[in-house]
Amino acid sequence: MRATRAAHSVSASSGPGAVRGAAFFPALFVVLWSTGFIAAKYGLPYAPPYAFLAWRMLLVSLLLGAVALGGRASWPRTLVEYRDLAIVALLVHVLYLGGVFVAIDGGMAAGTIAMLVGLQPILTVVLAWTWLGETVTLRQWLGLGCGLAGVYFVVRHKVDFGGSLQGLVPAAIALVGISIGTLYQKRHCAHVDLRSGAAIQFAVCAVIFIPLAAFAETRPVVWTPSFVFALGWSVVVLSVGAISLLYWLLRHGAAANVARLFYLVPPVTAFQAYLLFGETLDALAFAGMVLIALGVVLARARPAS
Repeated sequence: MRATRAAHSVSASSGPGAVRGAAFFPALFVVLWSTGFIAAKYGLPYAPPYAFLAWRMLLVSLLLGAVALGGRASWPRTLVEYRDLAIVALLVHVLYLGGVFVAIDGGMAAGTIAMLVGLQPILTVVLAWTWLGETVTLRQWLGLGCGLAGVYFVVRHKVDFGGSLQGLVPAAIALVGISIGTLYQKRHCAHVDLRSGAAIQFAVCAVIFIPLAAFAETRPVVWTPSFVFALGWSVVVLSVGAISLLYWLLRHGAAANVARLFYLVPPVTAFQAYLLFGETLDALAFAGMVLIALGVVLARARPAS
């Protein structure tokens, strides 16, 4: 009973062994996170990016708010805690998701944005080293390099910037947002209950995206079954499931260890695209997946002796 309660509250003092099946959380996170590009591809033809995200954030904030109240979750007590949650919301959700959705809506291939955001482990390791003082070994640097090379091989045939650097701006914003946001979450928000903290963060995002959708976009939302499915998947599976797993992993591992999981997102996304859309993978793409797997093994920090 205690383990079940810990699985829901995920308090900062609970260890990985407190949650049954926690060993599978990294793999589950990668699978869920990679579906974000698929959901965007399904939903964006029927809604502009800010409107899509406004509906997503509003629904998630209401859902998690009800869960937090029903589960009697603890809420932040100081303005500083609310400020830190708002900063993470801006970085991880507004800048990252906004950048990804704007890039895809503007014509950038999903493989391209997946590769660019796949650079996040490199940036996170550097930030964790300089900002958090985490130790990064030569073995980890070699692993990160292998992973970066593997990401390129997997999505290299999809890289098309359209002859303009303008498309790189939202991708760069997304990369910086997720990299700094995960570190800020680990450093400043690790003690906040995941349920109430997430409800606050998504409410902040809704307050930001609703005016953006109202004043910066003119294309209406078309409520087709495909859009409803994409929105529902984004709300329940991505914003609730994947984000909760991300924050849980950040609480129970070094930032560099969590960042390495993002190397697996492009190949998993490519595999999903193959199953759903018939996109094929060549020999170099499979070689890239092997490099990514090798990079993940090398980049994993050794447990302290």
